[in-house]
Formats: sequence, C-alpha cells, structure tokens
Amino acid sequence: MIFLNPAILFGLLAASIPVIIHLFNLRKLKKIEFSTLTFLKELQKNKIRKIKLKQWILLALRVLIILFVVMAFARPALQSMQIGGTTSAAKTTAIFILDDTFSMSVVDQKGSYFNQAKEIIKQVLSQLQEGDEVGLILVSNTKAENKLTSNLSEFIKNVDQIDLSFASADLNSSITKASQIISESKNFNKEIYVLSDFQKNKITKENLNNDLSELLNEGIRLYSFDLSDKDVFNLSVDELKINNQIFEKDKPVSFSVTISNNSKQDVSNAVVSLFINDERAAQKSFDVSTDQSTIVEIEAIPKTNGFIDVVAEIETDEIEQDNKRFASLFIPEKISVGLFSENPNDLTFVDLALQTAGEGMYEIERKNLNQFTSQQLNKYQTIIISTNTIISGIEQLKIFIQNGGGVVLFPSPNQDAVRLNQLYSQLGLRISSSFVGKVSSNDLKIKFDKTDFNHPVFQNIFQNDDKKKYESPELNAYYKLTSSGNQIISLVDGSSFLSEHRVEKGKIFVFNSSPVLSWSDFPIKSIFAPLMNKSVAYLSSKERDENIFLAGEEVNINLKNTNVSQIKILKPDKSNEFINLNDNLRKDYLAYSNTSNAGNYKFYSSDNQIENISINTDPTESKTEYVNESEFEDYLEQIKFAGKYVSIDKESNITEKIMQARFGSELWRYFLLVAIILALIEMTIARNAKKDLEGITT
Repeated sequence: MIFLNPAILFGLLAASIPVIIHLFNLRKLKKIEFSTLTFLKELQKNKIRKIKLKQWILLALRVLIILFVVMAFARPALQSMQIGGTTSAAKTTAIFILDDTFSMSVVDQKGSYFNQAKEIIKQVLSQLQEGDEVGLILVSNTKAENKLTSNLSEFIKNVDQIDLSFASADLNSSITKASQIISESKNFNKEIYVLSDFQKNKITKENLNNDLSELLNEGIRLYSFDLSDKDVFNLSVDELKINNQIFEKDKPVSFSVTISNNSKQDVSNAVVSLFINDERAAQKSFDVSTDQSTIVEIEAIPKTNGFIDVVAEIETDEIEQDNKRFASLFIPEKISVGLFSENPNDLTFVDLALQTAGEGMYEIERKNLNQFTSQQLNKYQTIIISTNTIISGIEQLKIFIQNGGGVVLFPSPNQDAVRLNQLYSQLGLRISSSFVGKVSSNDLKIKFDKTDFNHPVFQNIFQNDDKKKYESPELNAYYKLTSSGNQIISLVDGSSFLSEHRVEKGKIFVFNSSPVLSWSDFPIKSIFAPLMNKSVAYLSSKERDENIFLAGEEVNINLKNTNVSQIKILKPDKSNEFINLNDNLRKDYLAYSNTSNAGNYKFYSSDNQIENISINTDPTESKTEYVNESEFEDYLEQIKFAGKYVSIDKESNITEKIMQARFGSELWRYFLLVAIILALIEMTIARNAKKDLEGITT
C-alpha cells in the first residue's frame, strides 16, 4: 500500500496526544480505611482493574482514531505494481494516440475537441518525471516514424505545432502501432493514452481478428479520453461526379453533387455552389433529410482550355473541412492526331472530316504506316489507323493504348480477314471477322440498324434531342464482326459497324468498313464528319475519375513525357514543393504521398503543367455517430487487450484519475469509515468508564 498524499503522514505525530493526556490524568485513589467496609476491598480491587483496562482500551481507540483520520487524508491506495518497494522509482513509457482527423474540429464551450486533447496531453506530461519516455502517434498517419523521447519540453513544442489533417484512418491501426512501440520499451510502467471523439466507424472494422494480447499484456494501462459531448450539425459533400466524357471550351458540362446530412435535423433550402477555376459558375438549392443523402444535378460552362479546377461547396457548419469537393477536367487547346495508313488516300475522307472543325482544333500529322516505328506515339492523343496488319511497332501501339491513348482502327481497302484477325488478337481484342460483299459493287446495300444515342460520341451532335435521326449509309463491302466490346452502331444483320473496346487505361474504336467510297457511301453522309470529330474528342479525353484520391493516399504521376530533372508541385495552400529526379534512377512514374490537405495539386515540368490531381476527404470521417464506453470495451475484447483499461471523463480531475489508476484503488473512504466506527465505540466505552469511576470516588 502507498499514500498519494504522503505529506499528511506527519500528522501521525498527533497520535501521541492521547498518550500524553493519559499520563497527566492518571489519578491515584485515596485510601480511607473503614472497618465496616473491609469486606468490600476485594470487590474494589476487581472494579479498579476493570476501569484501568477500559482506560487502556480508550487510549488505544483514541490513538487509532487519530491514526486512521490522518491516513485517510494521506490517501492510501493499493499498489498495482512495485519495484524495490516503491512505484515512484519505476520509469514510465507513455504513448499518446492523438486523433488529428478533421472531425476533431468540432467546437464546444471549452474550444475545439482537438485543442482540448492537446491540453490533456500537457496535463499528463506534468505528472511525468525525469527519465520517463513519451511518444506520439497521429491517427491520420500511422506510417510516420514514431520515436520515443525523454525531452518533454521539446515534445510539448511538437504537440503545439500539430494541425488537423484532412486524412482519415481508424483507431485500430493507431492502437496496433502503439502496442508495437510500447512492447519494445524497457521501462516498467507502460501507458497508452487515446484522445479521440470515438466516431463509430473509426474504431475498427467488423470481425476483427488481430490478437494483441501479447503486446498489450497485463502490464499495460490504457486510458481513453472521449472528447465528444454534443450533437453535431454537419452536412458533407461526399462526391463530385463529372457526367461528361467529352469536354469542349464554351460547351456545358454536367455535374452530379452528392450531399449527406449527418445531423439530427432536416435541412431545407440549403445552397450548393459550383466553382470553375475559382469563379462561381452555378449554384442550386437542395433539401436533405436527417441521415440521408441527396444528389444535386448542376451544369457549368468552362471558359478556358487546359487543366480546369472544379469545386462544389456548401454553406458552413460545425465541420467545415468536408464542405468542399474537388475535381478537375482537361480541355486541350489542340488535339494532337496521328493519321497512319498504307496508302495516303485511305484516310483522305477522315482527314477532310477533321478539317471541318477548324484550324485551331487539331494538330494533325499524316504518316505512312512504314514510319510507325520511328514515331514517338506518346506525342499523340489519338491515333487513326487504316490497316489490316502492323508488321513492326505493334508493341509501341499497345503501350500507347495501355497508358491511356485513343485509337481509331479502320480496315485497309485491301481485304484480308486473316491478317485483320491477327491484328485484333495482337491488340488484345476479342474480335472475329469475315469479309462480306464486294468492293466497288452495288450488289449489296446493307444499312445501319441500331444506334446507341446515349454514348458520349453522340453528345451535342443533334440540335434537337427529340429528333435523333440521320440517313444511314449503304455498305457494299465490310467485315462482319462479332466482338465482346460495347456496340455503338450495329448493322441489320446484327453485326457491329462501330464498337468500343477498353484496354487498361486506353480506348479503341473499331470500324468494320474502310472509309473509302469503294466500300460504302459512309464518307459522304452527313453523320460522317461529326462522328469523326466526336470520336477523336472522346478518345482524347482522359478518365478524370482516376485522378481523384483521398487525403493521405499516395498518387503516381506519369513522367514519360517529361525530360526535366525537377518537378514543381503547387499545393492547395498555394505553397510550392520541388522534387529532384535522379537521372540514374529515373522512373516512368513519380510516387507522391504528401497529400494531407484537400484540394487540387498541380504538377509542373518546367512551366508546363503535366497533371492536376484532386485530393478529397473521406466521407466516412463526416459521420457524427459515436461509440459509447461499453462499445469501446467490446473492441478491446476483440483485440484481446489483457491490460488495465481506464475511461476518463474530460470534465473530471484528470490528474487524480490517472494517479489512482497508476497506483491502485484509493482506500481513504474505508479508513475514514473505520475512524468513525472507532469513535462511536470510544464514546460508548468512555461513558461506561465514567460511571464506573464515579461509583468509586463518591
């Protein structure tokens, strides 16, 4: 047993007071001989012995009363551990798990949850002694290096400098990390402090199987501080979806904004705004019920080319970090197109169709197919090929497609189904073909059957969407294709005229007929030119959804089109970061992980922007549902926590609670109760002793 307030033990000296009083008050009975009372002497001797015994008992009781009262104020406690007879000599290792996720930004009467957690850490540190070790684990980043330190003043400075993160993670990862670190400590006292708002989805996943009983054994104490104490009003923008797949300057782009109500009250007539390159482009009102989500459809018109920032934003609430959602789109100033054919005349009509878009739309290079291997294909955004076979350069083309390039594939006017099937196979396309009809003949005239007008290539082609009609061409020669791709236009015999195929990040449009008049009148029909232009625009567009990540995630930046030794990164807070590339170890991709803030990250090679990455918050972090103490205890049972768990209310005396848990259960109440019982016994015995004494002296 130890005493949490040992200075009071000096009061034990007061136990000598009853002894001193007893010594001074000893009274001797005066002997008076009465001959008639001789027979009572033996009786008096017995009574006096009883009185003296009661006086000694009273003396002992009074000493014990003082002893128990003093010890009660000295706060005795049962020792939970002992080294050399005293716990105070044992060194302590304390690991602090600080929840720095943005849900901790909620403010109550004492300030933000996050700042309250920092103050609690400082209170705990004030109880540590020289030689004790401390460590810090941030919930948002358990991968960071975590070293123990005995420099408490420097540790406090580091805690003060920590800001909230936009990244999210679960507490289980942090507790697992803490258990690994503390298990390596040589100190006898081992403590883990968890400071969080304890969101329900942050504790752990269901059916957790990790057994931490060996790391978190009987010698570990785990303290939890639940900072959440109110119902939080919070709306969150959970998704910003770009509906278009073809982007053109001064043409409307459709967006779908998903907004969730994580509060206990319905919301009506709230407003979501859409910003294009930091300028408000549109806004719309919405209603959303409690614990529900709504999707707001909204349109905006981009006014510039290049990479374009898009932000959906709602009005402020108690958690502001999730009120914005970021995305980006790319509108090329000019689309770089490569035309490759065995004969220059094979793609003449395609070339003419692209020229109808105007001089500023495309940069077109016309090459013979035998020049294919000498070209750097990554300089093109779309490649249009008319051929039945590619003798050399097929691997280059496959890499171009896999990296996100677009290809339009026409058969050569020289029919050869065998070689064409081989080409499809080389490109990884599951297509089989057989030639039908006769070149330069009018014997066969087959027409279109069905058209998928919902495909992006038909976006904005027709002035009136209610009249999606066009004159079908007539084909006298074509390849009857059967494929597993997305059929865009089919013929009346059920075969595919135009189909789309995905190969990793790239897209391929496969036509079944050569674009020459000897095969069909397709090149001179009204649908030909707009379909060619839309096909190039669609195949040149990048999947921007692939450029959207959650805060804290690692992103890969394609460096294949760069040859500089340094990459500049413009962060959402307008600060710059520079990364030097090692020429000897140069790779095709840059792995970048400094993404703790939400927003659009711009990557530059010299002055040329090569990428725009959107970093967003995790929607699960916006949920304002919290676990109670019993649910957290259930989690500790799941991970087989074998140590001592203590839940501390942030309104309580934190230092006292920790001391009590550290040194054991306090016994002052029991000591005080014993003192009261002894006092009652003393009063009873003293009253009887007084009567006995009076009977002798009278």
